[in-house]
This record gives sequence, structure tokens and C-alpha cells, in this order.
Amino acid sequence: MPELPPRNDAVAPTLDEVAAAAGVSRSTASRALNGGLRVSPAAQAAVDDAARLLGYVPNRAARSLVTRRTDSIALVVPEPDEHLLSDAFIGGTLRGVGDALARTDLQLVLLLARAGEPSDRIARYLRGGHVDGAVITSHHEGDDLERVVAASSIPAVFVGRPFAAPRELIYTDVDNVAGARLAVDHLVAGGRRRIAHIAGPQDMTAGVDRLAGWRGALADLGLPAGALVHAQFTAASGEEAATALLAAHPDVDAIVAASDTIAVGALRALARAGRAVPGDVAVVGYDDLGAAEASTPPLTTLRNPVVELASTAVAQLLRLVEAAPGDAPVTSVVFPPRLVVRGTT
Repeated sequence: MPELPPRNDAVAPTLDEVAAAAGVSRSTASRALNGGLRVSPAAQAAVDDAARLLGYVPNRAARSLVTRRTDSIALVVPEPDEHLLSDAFIGGTLRGVGDALARTDLQLVLLLARAGEPSDRIARYLRGGHVDGAVITSHHEGDDLERVVAASSIPAVFVGRPFAAPRELIYTDVDNVAGARLAVDHLVAGGRRRIAHIAGPQDMTAGVDRLAGWRGALADLGLPAGALVHAQFTAASGEEAATALLAAHPDVDAIVAASDTIAVGALRALARAGRAVPGDVAVVGYDDLGAAEASTPPLTTLRNPVVELASTAVAQLLRLVEAAPGDAPVTSVVFPPRLVVRGTT
């Protein structure tokens, strides 16, 4: 790097001074300071060193006029705000997004749905150019966000498979179909033959895929798939569903629950009915986000790597935001499931 010329420290350094100190053109220095697109590693390092030595701080307002970037991304959670503090999946998503953004200068904008409100307000905000892109989680089939993203130019990545065709939208997810199959195979290996399912909401792809995996595994093994009830992703709903399940199918010897919270509710219903776990009925949950280890007995479950899903979604989103012609396409990422065996099986 060329020797720095003497300067008046009372005056903020300019982009021209950074370029001169780095021995690069003004346009190269500008690109290096605005994300490094089409800048060689050597030039990037020289500009970074010059900016640090000079104490150069980019003017964000001026940079936004040039780059049309806001230096912020949105985390969209189309759920009532009370779920933010109580839902372990959303908590894990926040942690993963925060971890990924800690390595950047980007700001996070949190967009929550209001109770009974359609997605119009969130859609208008995303289309209004207030953020450079969005990570969308806990989405439902009827919230219209998939259509909004598909019909607009805003970069977006979903945490959880969208209902739309995979080629149309980018997402990160765990293979929920394979996870439910793992649960059934584990139970069958333990001698269980009347395996019930407490399915999650069918307006969310996690609920749809876990139900499909359970059905497919039983069909492949020639076992009946009639013991099925539905619940929301809450312990109270799981307890109510399990009570109805035991009344309709008293011969079940195992339950695959679509989430750990549902499974915790099922454990309560089994205890009230005098059914021993795992002696009379084995139980497998899904998520492994804390409730599984705390349950009595500790819950066998499928690990849902939510923190990794969210941080990967941010990484994919930043690639979309910074994409240049000729760059490799950004694709969806699906993690393999992993069974965590504990006391309920």
C-alpha cells in the first residue's frame, strides 16, 4: 500500500483519499467498501487496510443513493406477537438469524403479524423497498406471502418448505418426510405395530410432510394407518388430541407426534389414562428444541436444526442480494433428519 500523505485529522477522510492510499481507482475503492462485488482479493485487502488506517466511515445515506441498498433485512414471522416469546421454533430462528448477521453490518427488521390481520401490511412493506431482502418463517398456506415473493423482485428465503413449487422459491428445511419415516422405523424395530400419529396443522408444510412420512412408512411395512388425529403445535392441543385418540383407538402401542409440544401434551393424556410410557405406549416427538429433554420421561424425538436452518437462510439471502450476472444460482438447502433416542421409547 502506498505511503499515506499527511492530512488534517480534524477533517473526515474522503473516498478519494482511501483510493489513493490503497493504490486503486476511486470506483474500485467504492465497490470494495460497498460489498466487494467484482473486486480482486488484493484490492479488497488494500482498501480495507487504507480505510482502517485513515478511520474512514462510509456515508450510509450517500451509499444508499448509489447502491439502492438499505443495509437491512427483514425477518417475517406471520404469527401473533405472543408466539415470539413462547414458541421455541421462533426463538431458535431469531438466534440463527442473529448469529449470521453478527458477522455483517446489516440491521434486522422484525415483521410480525397482528391477530386476525391478513398479510397485506407486511406485503406492502416488503414491496416498498424498506429492506434489501427477507427471511420468512412459520408461514401458513393462506397467508399469501409465497405469492407476494413469487410475484415481486424482492430477494427472499423461507425457513421451512413453501407450498409453491421448490424451483420458484428458495428455502431451508429439514427433511420432514424422512424424519417421520425414521420415527416409524425406530418404533417398529422396538416391536410396536399399532402406531398412531398426532398430525400438526395442515396449513404448514411441516405438518403436511410429517404426516406424509408416517403414512408412507406404514404403507411400506403393511401396517394400518387409521389411528390419526390432528392438533395445533401446542401442548394443550396435543393433550386434547391424544385423549380423543386413546378413546377411539385404545389398542395403540406407539404415537408419533408432529412436534415435541404435541408430544408433551400426549404424555399428560397417557398419564391421566393410566398408560405407562414406554411400557404400554411409546412416544416420539419432533424438534428437540428443549421440551424433549425436560419432559417426563425424556422424549425420543427427531432433531430439527432450527438455528442452522435460519443462519443458512441468511447466508442464502445475502447471496441473492449480492448476486451478479454469471454467479452460480442460489438453491434450497435441505438438512437430513437425526433421531435422538431417550426414555419414551
